[in-house]
Amino acid sequence: MKLRKPDRFLWILLLILITTGFFIFASASLGLVGRSGQASFYYIALKQALILLTGVVGMIALSNVPYKWWRQYAIYIALGALMVTCLVFIDQLNFTAGGARRWINLGPLTFQPAEFLKIAIIIYLAAWMATAKEAIQTWTGGFLPFLGILVIPATILYLQPNNSSIAIIAIAAFAMYWVAGAPWKQIIAFGLLGVLGLGLIISARPYVKERVLTFLDTNRDTQGSSWQINQSLIAVGSGHLTGRGFGQSVQKFNYLPEPMGDSIYAVAAEEFGFVGAVTLVIIFLLLALWGLKIASRINDSFGRLLAVGIVILITSQSFINISAMLGLVPLTGVPLLFVSQGGTALLVALLEAGLLLNLSRYQ
Repeated sequence: MKLRKPDRFLWILLLILITTGFFIFASASLGLVGRSGQASFYYIALKQALILLTGVVGMIALSNVPYKWWRQYAIYIALGALMVTCLVFIDQLNFTAGGARRWINLGPLTFQPAEFLKIAIIIYLAAWMATAKEAIQTWTGGFLPFLGILVIPATILYLQPNNSSIAIIAIAAFAMYWVAGAPWKQIIAFGLLGVLGLGLIISARPYVKERVLTFLDTNRDTQGSSWQINQSLIAVGSGHLTGRGFGQSVQKFNYLPEPMGDSIYAVAAEEFGFVGAVTLVIIFLLLALWGLKIASRINDSFGRLLAVGIVILITSQSFINISAMLGLVPLTGVPLLFVSQGGTALLVALLEAGLLLNLSRYQ
């Protein structure tokens, strides 16, 4: 069979997201410049552009690497990612912010290994599920090993702490497990364990409990824990139908925390209005649906499961961010991929897109 070119519509969607995201980021970055009076807009924009360029080069490179190669080295990729993630607990190497040890500091280079861990676990899960086949449907051959694979990275991430990454891995793993043919009893059991785990995290982490209480009552502490969500809703509402116009957001200057990061969707909604905000949601929705369509047309079980995992990994993070800015879920600190300030999350998202492009060759 002649190898096809990467899916054209998927390419178009990714290019739209990358281009649109950069312009939204460029506008949002003016808020930080206006506050600090020190940061250079050109420096911030150039840094984001360099990360994007590096990521796009990596995306194109990975789109040409046969995806079956990843199955062969899945266990080594997972173990390597786990070991690198554990380096955040070494004081001489880590970079702490907000009480969390999520970053490794290597002088001029700072990165978040949890982002690599996410895709590494997805690759390993796809390889394991493809090998397990019918055993997935049993408790001893499917459910228990599945939980065992997830417990190790979840424990490491919990100790950082990095609760949002645990949730994102769980969501992607759940989708893959379902597609792999797990019976409903196991699906329900996994869902119940997820709810139980969430309850334990809320009870053990006071700041997580505060976020949940703020979600339930946005007027609880308007000058404290509720500040971000209230300012986000003001920004979204201020956009009306067509928005204030590119670069004209008011909230990004003195009100919205992290206008280039967690809150960037609110900035976009204020500047481009309901039309722009909905359009961005539609683009991510199209990416999710088209990616799942590609997955359904791959005959190889490893490729199909890997495609599902990547699609859910990318789009779930993005929808969680959007939902948090609209007050539909508690604030999580998850970035809006391809749009929020670059770094490890943006780079890894582009590499994941490269894997998906390669998978689209085998429909």
